[in-house]
Amino acid sequence: MPHFIVDCSQELLQIHSEEAIITRLHRVVNASSLFEESDIKIRVQPFEIYAVGGEKQDFIHTFAWIMQGRSVDQRAALSKAIVTELAAMFPLLPRIAVNVAEFERATYFNRAMIPAS
Repeated sequence: MPHFIVDCSQELLQIHSEEAIITRLHRVVNASSLFEESDIKIRVQPFEIYAVGGEKQDFIHTFAWIMQGRSVDQRAALSKAIVTELAAMFPLLPRIAVNVAEFERATYFNRAMIPAS
C-alpha cells in the first residue's frame, strides 16, 4: 500500500521508458511524506488500442489507491505533484490526469495479516 497504476498510450514510451516513469513517480510520491517508501508500489500499463474523444490521442492517467485517513488537502497535493511531474516529463501532452481513491481500512486485508499457524 499505496498503489499507483499509470495507464498510458504505448507511443509515450518512445519518449520515456516505463522505468523512467516509475522512478520519477516514486520520487514524487515518496517526497509527499504520506507513505513509507518501502510500501510504495507503481505500475505502468501501456495501451496499443485506445480512444480519447473518439480518436487515437496520447494520454496518461494515474489511478492512485491509498489507505483511508489522509485529508482532502493531502490527497489534492499528491494529485497535483503527480500531474506536475508527468507534465514536466511530457511537456507536449495535454491529457495528463490523476485521481486518488481510498481503500477502506475495515475491509482491506493482505497476506501479512494472516495469522501464523
